[in-house]
Amino acid sequence: MRKIRCPKCEEFVRFEESRIEPGASLILHCENCGKNFSVKFKSKEEKQSIDYTYGHVIVIENVFCEKQIIPLQLGENLLGRRCPGTVVSSPIDTGDMSMDRKHCIIHVEINKRGEIIHKVEDYDSLVGTFVMNEILQKKEKRIVEDGEIITLGATTLILKKGAPEE
Repeated sequence: MRKIRCPKCEEFVRFEESRIEPGASLILHCENCGKNFSVKFKSKEEKQSIDYTYGHVIVIENVFCEKQIIPLQLGENLLGRRCPGTVVSSPIDTGDMSMDRKHCIIHVEINKRGEIIHKVEDYDSLVGTFVMNEILQKKEKRIVEDGEIITLGATTLILKKGAPEE
């Protein structure tokens, strides 16, 4: 069973994903507001076309959200709780109210040796941003290595370099 948010009222609509072919479209009906909307499922080729050159973060599934993989771009990647009207470059679809709408920034840079460097900085969030269980100080930018854990509220992220493993 999978769930997706209704584009009109933001309530979850549940559906069975196991019988859906990659690349297919599905029309869903929201019981809350009555809206019908279409969802297209990516084919294997479309999933492979996502650019993971600068790494990605894995959002670990918990009571607030399902597992998510969010690609990172060169420069600033502003992460926060997905909310209508709030613009972040990397929204996380979660019900975790301890995560701010704009919670932290992951800076992706290329150093003089051509290596990709990831630095995380808190975005003045209410509960703070943690890297490997250590809270970041105000205005601190900490280098994050492959596989290290970042915590935003009650949500755990893992930074990974390169493309996700299948």
